[in-house]
Amino acid sequence: MIDYEVLRVIWWCLIGVLLIGFAVTDGFDLGVGSLLTIIGHNDKERRVMINTIGPHWDGNQVWFITAGGAIFAAWPMIYATAFSGFYLALALTLIALWMRPIGFDYRSKLPDAKWRKAWDWALFAGGFVPALIFGVAFGNLLLGVPFVLDDTLKATYTGSFFGLLSPFALLTGLVSVAMLLNHGAAWLQMKTDGFVEVRARATSVILSVATVVLFIVAGIWVAFGIDGFVVTSQINTLGTSNPLLKTVVTEPGGWMRNYIQYPWMVAAPALGIAGGMLCAVCSKLHRPGWAFVGSSLMMAGIILTAGCSMFPFLMPSTTMPDASLTMWDATSSLMTLKIMFAVACIFVPIVLSYTAYGFYVMRGRLKSDDLDKSHAIY
Repeated sequence: MIDYEVLRVIWWCLIGVLLIGFAVTDGFDLGVGSLLTIIGHNDKERRVMINTIGPHWDGNQVWFITAGGAIFAAWPMIYATAFSGFYLALALTLIALWMRPIGFDYRSKLPDAKWRKAWDWALFAGGFVPALIFGVAFGNLLLGVPFVLDDTLKATYTGSFFGLLSPFALLTGLVSVAMLLNHGAAWLQMKTDGFVEVRARATSVILSVATVVLFIVAGIWVAFGIDGFVVTSQINTLGTSNPLLKTVVTEPGGWMRNYIQYPWMVAAPALGIAGGMLCAVCSKLHRPGWAFVGSSLMMAGIILTAGCSMFPFLMPSTTMPDASLTMWDATSSLMTLKIMFAVACIFVPIVLSYTAYGFYVMRGRLKSDDLDKSHAIY
C-alpha cells in the first residue's frame, strides 16, 4: 500500500508532468497564434500556419483542463486561494483563450482582408495574453501571494490585481512569452516550407537565446534579489492537511536552500539552459526536429526549476507566512489521492497513446499547395 506521504509526492510530480505536457503540446499552438502576424506576411502564409495546428490545438487544451481538474482534486486549497486571488487574471486568460476557437472558425468565413486581419490579431491575443499571465503567475508564486487563513482555513486575498504586476513577475512573464513563442517557431520549422520555414528558423534562434538569457537573469534575481520561504518547524507529512500547524520565515536566498540540500536539483536549470542552446544551434543548422526537442527540454527545465526552487511550497503567503500552502498540508484526503492515482494510472497512458497517434498521422510538412486540397481545415 502507498502511504499518504508518498502519494503527496506522487501528485506533486504528476501535476508537474501535466504542466509540462500542457507547455509542450498547447505551447506550440499558443506560440503559432502569437507569431501569426510576425512570421506570416500574407493571407496564404497565415493559413498555412493555422492549418499546421488545426488538427491538434483543441486536443492540446485537454492538458490545461486536466491540470486544472487535478489541482482542484489534489490541492483544493490551492485552487480556492488561486481563484480568489488571481480571479481577474484568470478571467483575462479565459477571455483570451476564447479568441482561439472563435478566431479559427470565423477567420476564413469571409474573404475580406480587414475581417481576416482582425481575427489574426484576436488569435495573437489568444496566444500572447495567456503566455504572459502564466509567467506572471509563476513569478508571483516565487514572490509570495498576499493571503491569510482564518481558523476554519478559509482563504482571504489581501492584495490587488495591479499588485501582481511587479518587475520580477513581469520578467517571468517575459520568460514565458519568449519560450512559448520560440516553441511555436520550432514547430513551424518542422511543419512548413518556403519563406515561413526560413522566418521561423531565424525567429527561433533569436527567441531561444532570449529565453535562456531572461531565464538566467530571473535565476540571479531569485538568488539575490528576493526573499525565499523556509519552514522552520516540523511538518507531519502523514497527518491531516492543516497549513496552520507549522512555522515559516522568509530570508534572502531562501529559494536556493533546496539546491544545497538536494544538489541533483541543479539538473533542472541546467536542462533549461542546455535545451535552449540546443534549440538555437539546431535551428541555425536546419535541424528542425532536434530544435523542437531542444525547445521542449528548455520548457521542461524552466518549469521544473520553479517547482524545485519552491519545494515543498505550492503557494507561500507574504501576509501570513505560517499559512503558506505546501504539498504536505494543502492536499486532499488519503482516499481522494488513492482514487485519483488509480484513475491516472489507467487514463494517462491512454491519453498519451492517442495523442502520439494523432501526431503520427498528421506528420509531415504542410505546403502552400495543400491549402487547395480537401484536407485543409481553415
